[in-house]
Amino acid sequence: MKRNNLAVVNKIVQPSPVLKQPKLGCSSSLRQTPTCSVAAPAADWGGLPHHVMLQVFQYLSLIDRARASSVCRQWNEVFHIPDLWRKFEFELNQSATSYFQSTHPDLIQQIIKRHAAHLQYVSFKVDSSIESAEAACDILSQLVNCSIQTLGLISTAKPSFMNVSKTYFVSALTVVFVNSKSLSSIEIEDTPVDDPSLKILVANNSDTLKLLEMSSCPHVSSDGILCVADHCQGLRELALNYYILSDELLLALSSETHVNLEHLRIDIVLHLFKERNICFKDRNMDVEIPKNSMESTQR
Repeated sequence: MKRNNLAVVNKIVQPSPVLKQPKLGCSSSLRQTPTCSVAAPAADWGGLPHHVMLQVFQYLSLIDRARASSVCRQWNEVFHIPDLWRKFEFELNQSATSYFQSTHPDLIQQIIKRHAAHLQYVSFKVDSSIESAEAACDILSQLVNCSIQTLGLISTAKPSFMNVSKTYFVSALTVVFVNSKSLSSIEIEDTPVDDPSLKILVANNSDTLKLLEMSSCPHVSSDGILCVADHCQGLRELALNYYILSDELLLALSSETHVNLEHLRIDIVLHLFKERNICFKDRNMDVEIPKNSMESTQR
């Protein structure tokens, strides 16, 4: 009797081959599915989240931002997000200037009117054309209701700003100096900035200015730099051309009674600088003589 019961149990637990058949059929059908051609849905670029598009727009030039803003309503909304305009470089060349004048003559004015209060870092890169330099001056003169902290005026090709009327340039630059009142970093090269405009800078930004870098500014004298050094007690970094330096200015910069500079960069003719024999070793300050400058003057 026991053997018969065991035999019955064994028959019950044995899997039926019929039950496996549907599984084989199912897996077979799945393997055949990829052979069917299904069209992929079109990418909905307009549906991307604003914070994603904001990152993309930040890499675009002003021209490309303007073009992208006309693609769809969502991208136009991104174009006017305040965070997009906190840091911006105006790359102005002859083709860009002509494009704005012909297609968007009021675009920059509209941007400034709407986002001037958001601008904190502003840099102008202009080519050798006088049209580009004048366009930069025109933008500067409109930055009235702004709180710019960093300002850069850079020439990608000479003579650039030097072709513009000195009065016109200084008038536009002082608009920023007077209205910002929070400038902490300024880089200016190849411009007709002068001593009186530096005095205006000091009068309005002496408590905030920490870095001043000036290169190839022939209308600035050692007296103008000394005015900045005397009154901007927060100044920590200074970069100058050698020709601006006078003995009085070098002595002032090496004296602890003037400014608390931490870094001084001088673009110089090396052997002339050695003849000055000014000692900075007692100051807690780094004095940098650019290698490229030394090599070019020794040839």
